[in-house]
Amino acid sequence: MIALWPHWLRPWWLLLLPLLGWLLWQLWHRQKRAGRWQMILPPAFHAVLLSGGNGRESKSPWVVLGIAWLLAVLALLGPSWQRVEQSSQKPSDPLVILLELTPQMLATDSPPNRLEQARRKLYDLLQARSDAQTAIIVYAGSAHTLVPLSDDLATSRNLLEALRPSIMPEPGHRADLAVEKALGLLKQGGLGQGRLLLVGSSLSKQERQGIRLQLQSAHAPPLSILGIGSREGTPVTQENGEFLKDDQGAILVPRLDSPTLKAFASEMDGRYRAARLDDKDLRQLGLLDSTQVLRDDGQLLLLDTWADQGYWLLLPLLLLAACAGRRGWLFCLPLLLLGAPQPSYAFELQDLWLRPDQQGQYLLKHKRPAEAAERFQDPQWQGVALYEAGNYAEAIKRFAQGSDAYSHYNRGNALARAGELEAAIDAYEQALEAQPDLQPALKNKALVETLMQAQAHSEPAEPTKNADDETAQPGQTPQPGASGQTSQVGEESSQGQGEAGTGETEASAAPQPGGNEVPGSELGDENTTTPPLRPADTRLEGERRQALEQWLQEIPDNPGELLRRKFWYEQQQHQDTTR
Repeated sequence: MIALWPHWLRPWWLLLLPLLGWLLWQLWHRQKRAGRWQMILPPAFHAVLLSGGNGRESKSPWVVLGIAWLLAVLALLGPSWQRVEQSSQKPSDPLVILLELTPQMLATDSPPNRLEQARRKLYDLLQARSDAQTAIIVYAGSAHTLVPLSDDLATSRNLLEALRPSIMPEPGHRADLAVEKALGLLKQGGLGQGRLLLVGSSLSKQERQGIRLQLQSAHAPPLSILGIGSREGTPVTQENGEFLKDDQGAILVPRLDSPTLKAFASEMDGRYRAARLDDKDLRQLGLLDSTQVLRDDGQLLLLDTWADQGYWLLLPLLLLAACAGRRGWLFCLPLLLLGAPQPSYAFELQDLWLRPDQQGQYLLKHKRPAEAAERFQDPQWQGVALYEAGNYAEAIKRFAQGSDAYSHYNRGNALARAGELEAAIDAYEQALEAQPDLQPALKNKALVETLMQAQAHSEPAEPTKNADDETAQPGQTPQPGASGQTSQVGEESSQGQGEAGTGETEASAAPQPGGNEVPGSELGDENTTTPPLRPADTRLEGERRQALEQWLQEIPDNPGELLRRKFWYEQQQHQDTTR
């Protein structure tokens, strides 16, 4: 009952109730004034000849007036049973960070080294932009996406921790390739123009020329540069402990080229700042300024504001006001309850809130397929419910009413369960004609053909399990291929002619009108039997499991190595496409 009690938006209107109660009491007990006829006619004739003379005056109008006043006050109070929902909005300010990851970033002129200082700067920047989309690209002789446009701060921090120059597959210094990849991320994200931030110590003439070509468009994002290092520079100690040397064997001393970087940033409509210990450099680059553009992230938030639902009380109030203009209208209200007899229906409370198909979805989710089949109105969903209930003959009839790929596919699964293997293959072929890339139909067709071959040789088919098969668990809606809005129901097909052959199929339910997704459910096969394991097999299985667990524990959890392999693979693919 507490949950049904509304939230009152304007409770001060309750002060009006005592005044209205006093007025109603005065009207209830008021005496009718004597008119001119009352003065002329004898008092004995007043009750008969005059309306309301000394007779009893009807109090019904005052009762109705009191009800109308009460409805009006309740509407003014602003009752509400739900809070206002609003779409969650996040800043639409995409930023792509281009981080130099060359051996020069190990120089210690910015303690402890340039890479560590750049990493800390990016931590602060990501923390300040926790609600905005930020991507990170690392580059040396090649450029690779470390983090796509995302607001996942934890993942970005973990990947930044694993960065070191040795994971880059190609030596060199190609910031222009990083800019090209950054523009691709911004275009793919579709969140607006965005901004670019290059974190490094120098740019060669070739890099500057390449970046100019990339950003020569009028709608190109501005490029800001955060310089890392010092003008004096320092020798670089590599990860193997040796100093970084050039091709002639001389020790390299990389220096921060501030004048060139500053001039180039101004040319690209951006800003340049040298890295500092505080956040003044990021603030001067405009990276910590809050954006005024917001985007809808598709999530709903319940606000503290309540929705005023008092206007519903105006409907009965208007009805009373409309009827008050007719004399004797109260006696007509009972006629509204009379009318032509209507057929009676079984009524349940859930009929007020859920459509029949939604009720069927609920029953199907809670493993009550027989009851769900009676509630569904859509024939395809009826077929799914009948299929799960084991009534394959009726499920075949329902699926046959559809002409799309998934209807044929579901009908093939039901036919396979019913033992009609040839008809099942025909149904799968019709599904593949409508949608050639329907992988579950290809797989189930092959399994049914295997069963037919096994029967032709009079050999029982052994249960098979494909490691790539996916079965939909309750609450999931996997979509194989280009399934659109479809839900899948995993199953195992079995048939028998005195012997039970087994295979594995997946049934996909047809999309429901209205776009409602229905959770699939995993179907087992009651006719499928698996030979029990002997004690020796059980012991062997346990040993294999222990060996597998031990092997998994020995696998090193090194994200840096994973990144190195990923970048190397991407570079190999890039080289293959450019040949």
